[in-house]
Amino acid sequence: MRISREQIAFLTATAARLRKNIIRMILKAGSGHPGGSLSAIDIITYLYFHHMRIDPAHPGWPDRDRFILSKGHCAPALYAALAARGYFPEELLWTLRDIGSLLQGHPDMRKTPGVDITTGSLGQGFACATGIALGGRILHKDFRVFVMVGDGEIQEGVVWEAAMAAAHYGLDNLVAIVDNNRLQTDGRTSEIMAVEPIEQKWTAFGWDAQRINGHDIEKIDDAFQQARTCRGRPQVIVADTVKGKGIPAIEDDPAWHSLPATAAELEQFLADAPREVFE
Repeated sequence: MRISREQIAFLTATAARLRKNIIRMILKAGSGHPGGSLSAIDIITYLYFHHMRIDPAHPGWPDRDRFILSKGHCAPALYAALAARGYFPEELLWTLRDIGSLLQGHPDMRKTPGVDITTGSLGQGFACATGIALGGRILHKDFRVFVMVGDGEIQEGVVWEAAMAAAHYGLDNLVAIVDNNRLQTDGRTSEIMAVEPIEQKWTAFGWDAQRINGHDIEKIDDAFQQARTCRGRPQVIVADTVKGKGIPAIEDDPAWHSLPATAAELEQFLADAPREVFE
């Protein structure tokens, strides 16, 4: 069943609210990664509020779908979604990166309700996702595993080792999302270590590949619905996104990979941002 206009409006409004929380929590912390968090939040919102089988009241439910943020430095996006979905109170967002906080700079499964795997070292979350999907297959479980990687992250060799294993075992319960915002901490991905053509690489490794606009909720839904019907192969959705999406002053600027806004900048961002993506 195709997503309704009402559902699209709800998800768009939810993503906009989470964008505000991302910027505010990084401002409060004085450090963090706004650019990649904002590029990823539309898909993360879609998964947590529309697509995945989860129960926030029981984060450890064995039959839940799993989401692994392999690009763990973008934890603010995951934390914003988990809080809004009810895994923990939103007030905790303002403790991001504090000593002793449940919300560390990278996701920690020992501390944060709803985090399925501790991530941070790029590529390792993707390898863990492959292992979880294989474990589900061995145990005859029907849960699905969703894992998000960055386009810079797929420069890591461990990603392709795990991708090869996932195809070898026919893990059709595994869906990877490449947040293809074309930037990494040192500049443009194409200039540092080019990763295109992305779909052809995954296809060559035995995956079913799609490419979409990662900010278009309807296209996002189409892609995940198609992935649900794929049998015998893992699936990858290459999502073309904009780093810093929703804030014109920082969009497509590698300087904002890990730069927190000041209070004055935040006020200006909210004044300048397009209503449809940041209200």
